[in-house]
Amino acid sequence: MGVALVVAIVVLGIGLYMVFQEAGGGQSLTGAALVAAGALGSLAGLVLLPITVAVVSSRQRDQRHQDELLTTLTDRLQQLSIMLNEMSEQLMLSDRAKAIAFRGKDREALRRAIRDEIGSGDYEAALALVNDMEASFGYRQEAETLRQDISSKRSEVIRKQITDQTHLIDQHVKAERWRDAVTVADRLMRLFPEDETVKRLSVDIEARRNAMKKQLLESWNDAVARHDVDGSIEILKKLDTYLTPAEAVGLQETARSIFKEKLNGLRTQFALAVQEHQWEQAVRHGETIVRDFPNSKMASEVGEKLSLLRQRATGAIPAPAGV
Repeated sequence: MGVALVVAIVVLGIGLYMVFQEAGGGQSLTGAALVAAGALGSLAGLVLLPITVAVVSSRQRDQRHQDELLTTLTDRLQQLSIMLNEMSEQLMLSDRAKAIAFRGKDREALRRAIRDEIGSGDYEAALALVNDMEASFGYRQEAETLRQDISSKRSEVIRKQITDQTHLIDQHVKAERWRDAVTVADRLMRLFPEDETVKRLSVDIEARRNAMKKQLLESWNDAVARHDVDGSIEILKKLDTYLTPAEAVGLQETARSIFKEKLNGLRTQFALAVQEHQWEQAVRHGETIVRDFPNSKMASEVGEKLSLLRQRATGAIPAPAGV
């Protein structure tokens, strides 16, 4: 804009010069035109000069302001970078410091967790925590002590379980519930296959069963020798669950003789009771014959008379002179 103003002033000066030089010769259109153009240009320059100066000044101020902002921003970024580096270093230091500060609390929490697992009987979980303690804190001696404690506790619990189940087996054996005793022994064998006591249980049960079988056979032979018919039959009922098919065949003849003798005795008692009009005893003997010897001819004959005998026992039918 300054150059344009200078040019306008120069044009104005040239125009005035030409006007003055040509004043003696008449009107000069060229000079007048130059004067007019110079004057107009000067006027325009004078008018626009402050605006131009203001715009230039404003742009300069804006540029300075931008430069200042950029400088400030650069400084702030540098400061922020320094602060971030310091924070990162402090954070790393803080993590290490916290790890050291809370090391004792973490170790004690781990110890409590191990004790809780031992108390609840979860020995595998307790051992896993002990391994973590050794790996994380390096307490090898304490870890070994805890392992021994866990092993002792587990052995104590296992021994109690075996003892309790052994007592249960003993109860089954005394009650001659051999199948129940074997079931308990098999369950223990699945749980504790390496325990020596458990390994012997099945053998012990079989030995006690054979001892009971031997005792029953001796009692049977003794009762037969004494002609204790009722005692022989009761022993034979218990002995039946112990005998193998081959052993049962060996006793079959003697057992048949005993039962025949029993049936004959019941027949005699039944007949005497009827003969003496002791109807209640007759009914009782008759019911025993039908119950214990259902396939015998005697049971069929007595069964036909029981209804009549019951009526006589209640007095519903008068007693005749004979049956």
